[in-house]
Amino acid sequence: MTIGIRSAVGGQQLASGLILGLILAATPAYAADPSGTWVRPSTGTQVNFYSCGAGLCAKIVAVKDAAKKGTVGTVIMNGAKKTGDNKWEGSLLNTDNGNTYAGHVTLVGGGLKLEGCALGGIVCTGETWQRVK
Repeated sequence: MTIGIRSAVGGQQLASGLILGLILAATPAYAADPSGTWVRPSTGTQVNFYSCGAGLCAKIVAVKDAAKKGTVGTVIMNGAKKTGDNKWEGSLLNTDNGNTYAGHVTLVGGGLKLEGCALGGIVCTGETWQRVK
């Protein structure tokens, strides 16, 4: 008698698991979204990434270094175009030197990699930022 009850309960769990699996399999996969606030590990600067028109924009919203307080509100990326599931390309402003570089923004793992390039993309440097929680 006990065996029959265990089989019925196990069967219900198996059926529930199969139904959940089918629901998850039928749910469309969505590309990751870079929208939100991210922090640059090397400086502590926080930047909000947001949709603007058909592109991606980014604005400094907080700084750790009081000497850089004047950069809060500066747009460092305006209208970057989506070029892949997790990649955008456009111009990136470096507020340290005032120069604008060809840039790439890529969602990788749990981070957001920003890379600026000069000399036609021959020389690139970047850093992976972390989402602010």
